[in-house]
Amino acid sequence: MASEGSFVQPAIPRFDGHYDHWSMLMENFLRSKEYWNLVETGFVESADGAVVTEAQQKSLDEMKLKDRKVKNYLFQAIDRTILETILKKDTSKQT
Repeated sequence: MASEGSFVQPAIPRFDGHYDHWSMLMENFLRSKEYWNLVETGFVESADGAVVTEAQQKSLDEMKLKDRKVKNYLFQAIDRTILETILKKDTSKQT
């Protein structure tokens, strides 16, 4: 039995060919991780050579990391044949 204060991490929903059901599960999973807003809105990278403040760079780096985490969850949820199409996308919003 789990000790007090510990919990089980939710399983990443696997895509089984039923998109409507899977997308609902995946949306809920990503909302629980507080990543859904990133999927809906994406993020804007600074232009090459643009001058950004340290705070802006930190925020951008955090968004990039969150985006990579979302893509990682999606990669784990999807079969290889479908994943090959997704690998051509750069951000989770494009996926």
